[in-house]
Amino acid sequence: MQKTGLVLSLVTLVLPLAPPRAHGADADAQRYWPQWRGPAMTGVAPHARPPIEWSETKNVRWKVAIPGKGSATPVVWGDRLYVLTAVPGEKRAPAVAAPPPEPPAAGGRPRLSTPPDASQKFTVLALRRSDGKVLWERVVREELPHEGTHPTGTWASASAATDGEMVFAHFGSRGLYALDTNGKVLWEKDLGDMTIKLAFGEGSSPALDRDRLFVQWDHEGDSFIVALDRKTGRELWRQKRDEKTSWATPLVVEHAGRTQVVASATGKVRSYDGATGDIVWETTGMTQNAIPTPVHSDGLVILASGFRGNALFAVKLAEAKGDISASPAVAWRLDRDTPYVPSPLLYGDELYFLKGNNGLLSCFNAKTGERIYGPERLEGVPNVYASPVGADGRIYVAGREGQTAVLQRGPVFKVLATNTLDDGFDASPVAVDSELYLRGAKYLYRISE
Repeated sequence: MQKTGLVLSLVTLVLPLAPPRAHGADADAQRYWPQWRGPAMTGVAPHARPPIEWSETKNVRWKVAIPGKGSATPVVWGDRLYVLTAVPGEKRAPAVAAPPPEPPAAGGRPRLSTPPDASQKFTVLALRRSDGKVLWERVVREELPHEGTHPTGTWASASAATDGEMVFAHFGSRGLYALDTNGKVLWEKDLGDMTIKLAFGEGSSPALDRDRLFVQWDHEGDSFIVALDRKTGRELWRQKRDEKTSWATPLVVEHAGRTQVVASATGKVRSYDGATGDIVWETTGMTQNAIPTPVHSDGLVILASGFRGNALFAVKLAEAKGDISASPAVAWRLDRDTPYVPSPLLYGDELYFLKGNNGLLSCFNAKTGERIYGPERLEGVPNVYASPVGADGRIYVAGREGQTAVLQRGPVFKVLATNTLDDGFDASPVAVDSELYLRGAKYLYRISE
């Protein structure tokens, strides 16, 4: 969710053409889950071997209640697992007027945001992987949020990032914090207050690339993208963006010796030079409420969104320069069955994605845009915000009602198991070693044999 509020932050992707982007030893960065969507931001855990089957009485190594509310996907390094949450404080909020309703949904029900009714303690937790013990809990700020969230959203929807030396906790309008692995705050950065469309809540996660953090700040006010120094939080460059609210996390990719930062949004998709912030290329944008983050494989960037329309297309980086809207640099397009909240999974040359927020899975050839199968229904997993994850030749899709479908990777749609737990999952699964971590509305689970 991000994920990740319906606008969650569930939000992205890249295949490891170059060494892992997270700062730190390559082997460790590949083994662990350092940021949103994993070691290469593809959703793939290249060395993990998690179980296929589990239940409340099978293959649950531990189950820990997480205080407060958050849909941020955990990150993992070494023996630590880091989770972000927002815990209600004792200070009560005055009545807050709700924003005008969005046009009615199917059935005539208006979509309203949920205003804050209490202060929130914006909290970072470190847990030990072996037994789930909370090693430390750090409240980095406590205050009343200035806006609400979507009823299914949270005030802690953006995922953290880590390089094994530092942990970066992004609470959007409540600040970006760098902590050491013992929970000491090393620096903090206040980027202002966002004004989110219909007060549906924030959710874009920071992207970590070696010694830089990139933050996409798209809202109804003055939007921008910014590069920060990892060690100090010092601003390296900032570029204004003519964009309204989006929840996408930027994709960092290296091509032909240049680092590019690709930002998806409704107005335009833009790629920035990672060193200077200059625009490398741009093209027409996505649908409204852009959430999924771009994917990269073998010189091809793939973008998707799916609210009030469908958009999915692939950009050839070798040919992308300037305005490429009508250029052969756009390799292929798709205009149906694309995801709204869940980000795609890129597993080798296979691109897996869901239709809207539904348990309808498609598989495409990432290079050619050829449909391999789908949309195919995942029986028992009707509603999905979490992004699918790939590990050990399998696909894991976690649903909002507590079911997780496990499928065989490959050209044939084959469900291996559908597993149910007593929780609901908006955060995306995390696979490390022989373990699968599932962060639910109430609990954090370690699944392992």
